[in-house]
Amino acid sequence: MTPSNLDRRGFLSVSGGAAAATLLGPGKASPAEAKTRVVLVRRREVLDAGGGVNGPVLHAMLNDAVAALLGEKDAGAAWRRLVKPADVVGVKSNVWGSLPTPPELEQAIREELVKAGVRAENVAIDDRGVRSNPVFQRMTALVNVRPMRTHAWSGLGTCLKNVIMFVDSPPDYHGDACASLGALWQLPQIAGKSRLNVLVMLTPQFHSVGPHSFAKDFVWPYYGLVVGVQPAPVDATGARILQAKRRQHFGVDRPISPSPHHIEIAGSRYGLGPTDPAQIDLVRLGFSEDALV
Repeated sequence: MTPSNLDRRGFLSVSGGAAAATLLGPGKASPAEAKTRVVLVRRREVLDAGGGVNGPVLHAMLNDAVAALLGEKDAGAAWRRLVKPADVVGVKSNVWGSLPTPPELEQAIREELVKAGVRAENVAIDDRGVRSNPVFQRMTALVNVRPMRTHAWSGLGTCLKNVIMFVDSPPDYHGDACASLGALWQLPQIAGKSRLNVLVMLTPQFHSVGPHSFAKDFVWPYYGLVVGVQPAPVDATGARILQAKRRQHFGVDRPISPSPHHIEIAGSRYGLGPTDPAQIDLVRLGFSEDALV
């Protein structure tokens, strides 16, 4: 699918650095409009001096975010609202070697799903094998978790893009900077099953050149997770952070290239949540220094 001219203009004005950007800049929401909650949680102690992950701290961050997301004081109660004992849960991870989903986070999610009553044999964590994984084939609930990074085809590697492995030919969705990624969420394997989206922002990558590009100069310790129910507002929040980091690093408003307009299109065309910051209730947990959003 190709986004309409209106969709593209809306996002390109953002990625071009316009102040009235739908995705990255300020907007005006009607007082009557209900906002979509997204949680940003950051704790410095989640990373050690060498960049290693502190598993218990990361687990606590996840639980704090899930509780705040659902307005619960107790994380266990929040997880029990997300999944039921009868659910079969696929945890869609990401194994890209240079910046994979931390195993400590995968394990924390698994533990909380089982504590919420889901049978251990009905929980699977996978990435490239989701189409052949028997648990994913029976999946009734999806937890989607991946690190944020710049990407040669879609501008950004996002929660929206993370489900592309559910199709047998991912390149079919690469046209126009992956503008039609939102359509993936209408596939029978996924539609109506998403319960939680976790964008890993511990050490995100804010710049790259070419496919599979990675350079340590373009990652930094942000110490965060961005968590929500719908993928588009989670990704839009992450995109704002990366664009702000690019501005800080390069000293100019250097747009992400190619334009990650798949995020705005996923919201406006495919109903996967708002991307305008004025329509997102951003709950902040932990320290706020250099939050960039």
